[in-house]
Amino acid sequence: MKTLTIKLPDSVDETDVKMQLAAQLFAKGILSSGQAADLVGISKRDFIETVGKYGVSIFGEELGDIEKIMNE
Repeated sequence: MKTLTIKLPDSVDETDVKMQLAAQLFAKGILSSGQAADLVGISKRDFIETVGKYGVSIFGEELGDIEKIMNE
């Protein structure tokens, strides 16, 4: 496994940054939900419950697509 070091200002929430990165890598199919959860340091269940807040669907659909389907 690779290691990446990023220096962030103290005002930035480290968990939020990790979650944003993990959510995007998950959305692109680069990481599984379990791998993404490990990156953030949370359980797989917590990741699945939280990733929607970052605009990522666990079902592989874009948020706009889901809204469009629901409105049809």
